[in-house]
Amino acid sequence: MSWDVLLLRLPDNVTSVHEIPGDHASSPLGRLHDVLAAVAKAVPDADLSDPTWGELLGPTWSMELNIGDEDPVDSIMLHIRGSGDDVLAPVFRLAETLGCKVLDCAEGDLITAGQTSGWQAFQQFRDRVSGPAEPQH
Repeated sequence: MSWDVLLLRLPDNVTSVHEIPGDHASSPLGRLHDVLAAVAKAVPDADLSDPTWGELLGPTWSMELNIGDEDPVDSIMLHIRGSGDDVLAPVFRLAETLGCKVLDCAEGDLITAGQTSGWQAFQQFRDRVSGPAEPQH
């Protein structure tokens, strides 16, 4: 079970998914090789040996980076497991480096740095359903 967040390009004035026009088409994050370079810059510890499906490990969490093989890259889905609010730092570092916003797929809305409610709610739900997370190493 993972907490899923989507990195995607949206207009600067959009602060909620409810503000996205129905006919809006997000611009891509960039060419695949440029996106991979940006990911490597933002999170140098990421394992990109499989460039379509990267992995980043933290002290109490793991993150899979579903980049895909489309060129250009439209978005990146992050699948986050484990615990600890420090996982949010690389999420927002990636978003800043790629010039995109972060959509919490569980809550269905955009989140900004410092917002931990969706991550906290996911962990509480997961712990009720399957027990506390084990370290992800």
